Amino acid sequence: MKPTLYTNLIRFLQEELALSNDSIEIVQRSVEEHPAPIPMILWQYGLVTIEELDRIYDWLYSKTKLDLS
Repeated sequence: MKPTLYTNLIRFLQEELALSNDSIEIVQRSVEEHPAPIPMILWQYGLVTIEELDRIYDWLYSKTKLDLS
């Protein structure tokens, strides 16, 4: 994931989904130990609902779609 997209994703998670810094740190540590998509880790750890997971993927799609144009 590009650094800018990663930073914007973290901001989205904090501002739009109200995830705590602690939750984000847990996910970041998990990704370092076992690389996996951040949204899936959030869902597997119960930090987001399936609806929120869908919102995250919609947001990512909209951001990466702009990069591909």
